[in-house]
Amino acid sequence: MGLILRLKRRFGFIFKWFFKKDKMRIGIYGPPNAGKTTLANRILRDWTGDIMGSASEVPHETRRSRLREGVRIEVDGKSLDLDIIDTPGLATKIDFHEFLKYGLDETEAKRRAKEATEGVIEAIKWLDDLDGILLVMDSADDPFTQVNVTVVGNIEARNLPLLIVANKIDLPAASPARIKSAFPQHPVVPISALKGLNIDSLYKSLADRFG
Repeated sequence: MGLILRLKRRFGFIFKWFFKKDKMRIGIYGPPNAGKTTLANRILRDWTGDIMGSASEVPHETRRSRLREGVRIEVDGKSLDLDIIDTPGLATKIDFHEFLKYGLDETEAKRRAKEATEGVIEAIKWLDDLDGILLVMDSADDPFTQVNVTVVGNIEARNLPLLIVANKIDLPAASPARIKSAFPQHPVVPISALKGLNIDSLYKSLADRFG
């Protein structure tokens, strides 16, 4: 590991102050079906009129990281220029049998499982080349999962600024407070990426956290 990278990990916020970038590279992370691509599409649609890619109820629809450069967000007189990386869903185990439930044949299911596993490895490697993280969690699910705890720990070890997005607040079982209780050391913004609920608060938090 290079000296600069070691120093950046240990003194991340000092580096950010002295070597402030004109553009921040932000990764969107989280477990499968948390709404990562839906969020990426919402951000791009609001600020560029474009989308990142297709979202699906099938787990691991995104199996390769996707990069969109040059997204400018303007909030309360602040401008934030971002490169956004939409990453595959993180999982501790990817079994081809879960794809069979969605009508895929065994050959296709095994291919998707292999690609999804490679995508998780790629997403982890991206952590070394990012300036901040949007960690998306489904606010209707239990946040105390091995994936969430492991991802947060990895991000903290790298001293990367982290903003937790409590997504899907439009669902009846949604409880952003449960996520705040699970990870009180990090800011949490409740939204619905699909419905656009509270999305302005997310943009303000982005500008405050990464600007």
